[in-house]
Amino acid sequence: MELAKVTSKGQVTIPLMIRNLLQIKTGDKIFFEESDGRIYITNASLVTLANIQNEMKGEAKKAGFDSEEDVVNYIKELRKSK
Repeated sequence: MELAKVTSKGQVTIPLMIRNLLQIKTGDKIFFEESDGRIYITNASLVTLANIQNEMKGEAKKAGFDSEEDVVNYIKELRKSK
């Protein structure tokens, strides 16, 4: 358990252990979510990445990519054409 003090401006320094756990770096945005009277803090970048990954699930197969090698080859071809 970690403890932090709120300043008169409503600011809180997130303890280093918590920042490390959440992979929070300078300039990152924090996502606050309430559920059943509890507040959860998450690194907004990780939430966004998870949402994008979920939305993109299955799209590679639809585009005809069956392996990572297919993607690498596609990118190489795109770079050659520029």
